[in-house]
Amino acid sequence: MIRAIIFDLDNTLLDFVKMKQFAVKASIRAMNEAGLNVDEESGYKDVMELYMTTGWENQLVFDDYLKQTTGEVSNKILAAGVVAYRRAREATLLVYPNVNKTLIELLKSQIRLAVVSDAPSREAWMRLYYLNLHHVFDPVLTFDDTGARKPSPKPFKLALDKMNVGPDEALMIGDWPDRDVVGAKQIGMKTIFARYGDTFGTKESGADWDVNDIYEVVEIIKELNNV
Repeated sequence: MIRAIIFDLDNTLLDFVKMKQFAVKASIRAMNEAGLNVDEESGYKDVMELYMTTGWENQLVFDDYLKQTTGEVSNKILAAGVVAYRRAREATLLVYPNVNKTLIELLKSQIRLAVVSDAPSREAWMRLYYLNLHHVFDPVLTFDDTGARKPSPKPFKLALDKMNVGPDEALMIGDWPDRDVVGAKQIGMKTIFARYGDTFGTKESGADWDVNDIYEVVEIIKELNNV
């Protein structure tokens, strides 16, 4: 009997990559309008490379970019980029199709819902509030809460403990097999690969199920629980 589902956050519930791409492009355009004068495509690629090397949650990425590009940080140009980024982020931070429908169906079925994410706690909660999903998940566990990143079994075990369910009573769904699938399988959980959020071109996920639409999770639960 499945009583709980643990969700990854970015690229599982929300399209994090699309949001990041749109927001960075908006920031480069705005900084150019404020006097930066760089090629927009090159600027976009440089900022995305900085994110990849310094971390997707780097809050000073535009400071780093300006230092790298011009040797100094102009507060006028920086402000233009940050404001444009935040406005674009809010406009494009959206859940994947059928996420809300799926969560409602699962809650109606008395399934407990949790989030386990490697994102910083503040950023994870901000995204959940932007999406109006802050009241849906309990617990919401991040690196700040557990001190361990997936695929460590620690965050998965803590989530199960807080929901008072065993690993055989819960599923894990995420877009990153090496973290989400491997981590959950270590403690005996069944796993679902969110292929719709895959950014790595994964061929073999190693999960028990691959889904192209998050609503398929509802059918998996019905099958497992003989509903």
